[in-house]
Amino acid sequence: MPTPNEAALSLLETRRTIAALQLAEPGPSDAEIRRMIAAASRVPDHGKLTPWRFVLYRGAARAVLDEKLTPIFRARFPGAPEGKVLVEAQRFSAPPLTIGVLSTAAEHVKIPVWEQELSAGAATMNLMLAAHALGYAAQWLSGWCCYDDEAAALLGRKPGERFAGLVAIGAPTVPPVDRPRPAFEDVVTEWSA
Repeated sequence: MPTPNEAALSLLETRRTIAALQLAEPGPSDAEIRRMIAAASRVPDHGKLTPWRFVLYRGAARAVLDEKLTPIFRARFPGAPEGKVLVEAQRFSAPPLTIGVLSTAAEHVKIPVWEQELSAGAATMNLMLAAHALGYAAQWLSGWCCYDDEAAALLGRKPGERFAGLVAIGAPTVPPVDRPRPAFEDVVTEWSA
């Protein structure tokens, strides 16, 4: 019987989402970002295709990005309440770091696109766990800007790519709160012959 790694299990059991607007400085250092990306890249990847890539949104560029996205948001959602517009106007400038995870999945002779997309999702989850392991909090987001062609291109999406998510990372300003989790019996069945 393998020896349990209690620290690793505790990490998995204690990860919680903190909303992007509740993340503050300090954000991860360059060395910590490299560690998070390295951990995010250690996921199942059938065929060694690396069917994902990362885009960093940090520093002064965050405010510039928000300034460019806000008029696009207003054009797409002209009836949006002003409070929603204000939230969108700080989507990238509120958290110290956001990392875009892009699925680069493409048709392949052996590897189904679905498996490549799952690998991008796994990379996103590993990124969340790595942030938690380093003492940061994170939120996995998507939203209109990931699906709007003009906004997604502004975010760095290339033709044929899709956002697996935007991971906002920073120091939590509030304590984590757990949400109800499904009961074992509600999500597990046992196959029998």
